[in-house]
Amino acid sequence: MNSIELNAVTKDYKLGKVVVPALKGVHMQVSSGEFTVIAGPSGSGKTTLLNLIGCMDTPTKGVVKVAGQETGKLKETELTDLRLHKIGFIFQSFNLISVLDVFDNVEFPLLLMKSLSKQERRERVLNYVEKVGLSGHLKHRPNELSGGQRQRVAIARALVTKPEIILADEPTANLDSKTGQTIIDLMKEINKTDQTTFLFSTHDHQIMEQARRVIRLQDGTVVS
Repeated sequence: MNSIELNAVTKDYKLGKVVVPALKGVHMQVSSGEFTVIAGPSGSGKTTLLNLIGCMDTPTKGVVKVAGQETGKLKETELTDLRLHKIGFIFQSFNLISVLDVFDNVEFPLLLMKSLSKQERRERVLNYVEKVGLSGHLKHRPNELSGGQRQRVAIARALVTKPEIILADEPTANLDSKTGQTIIDLMKEINKTDQTTFLFSTHDHQIMEQARRVIRLQDGTVVS
């Protein structure tokens, strides 16, 4: 089954009177449980592609399907629901909330779900914080953690909603190579044990070498 499907997807941005094409007729499929990389130089359309899949943006033309749902046909509330329950995001800048400690940062998306009791939220947070090896740092705020630790918090936060798909935009860009490798190993382990679909955008050859598949973008088109 395909977690992600794009058919003839085009995305244009208007800058004044000029139309800038970010994606040009992209066809792509990612099966459930894949560990896949979108590779390409800056400006090739990687982030635009992730934004479309993550329901942060809509295509100019074409069809984007995520977890079996055609995103262009969904209402705003349905898109929010899809983002919250089916997709987890990991960003290169971590995007943690500076005034919250590790526990509260990881719990944050669960508060939006409203369906879990306080005890269920607590158990889930502790489970994923332990998975990323930060049980001893629950009360630390982001500024008290290293870059690698912050990225682990971001991974726990992405996983805590038990999404089908994790979208990671340059997740190792701000880390040294050793820490980056630790983060990749952690994500591969989660991919294997939970069958979570991982889709990365990256320049990082470490990730490319360990992906099951590399989709190469250039100037908004899939080249290989």
